[in-house]
Amino acid sequence: MGYEEKTMKSEKIYDGKVLSLRIDTVELPDKKYSKREIIEHPGAVAVIPVTEEDEIVLVNQFRKAVESELLELPAGKLEHGEEPIQCAARELKEETGYESSQLEFVSEFYTSPGFCNEKIFLYIAKGLIEGEATPDDGEYIDIKKIKIKDLDKIIAEGKIIDAKTLIGALTVKSQYTDLK
Repeated sequence: MGYEEKTMKSEKIYDGKVLSLRIDTVELPDKKYSKREIIEHPGAVAVIPVTEEDEIVLVNQFRKAVESELLELPAGKLEHGEEPIQCAARELKEETGYESSQLEFVSEFYTSPGFCNEKIFLYIAKGLIEGEATPDDGEYIDIKKIKIKDLDKIIAEGKIIDAKTLIGALTVKSQYTDLK
């Protein structure tokens, strides 16, 4: 196709704790110019914790950006220099209390590539060992366990509307097709 946009100028206008915002001036394939507002994000992980009872462990927390509580996979931002698998183990423990003896990479995906470079690395966690959650300061989380066989119903009812969690649910459903 060859529709690359060449960056002519880039200006960072905000540099925060979680993200940065820059405005790029780009040359389009037709030689016209346009501006692109880009959110820079260090990346994140999401974990699909699967129990011996064929449940996934989710977290329920208030999300200010959408003014609502969301049912989500345990997830979090990569720290500087942190490997995704280390972040996955850390976030699983912090948010749910669980540790995993079997943490496997599943896939990676961009959350909103039209304006953001955030990439999420998705892991599945099995061999769970229960412990005590230690959420970050200001993080208020309830843990919910959902039977894998009930995920379709929960999704159809609109109880899971977070993209990473929908991707995780579809992933785990494809691996557990024999559950009734």
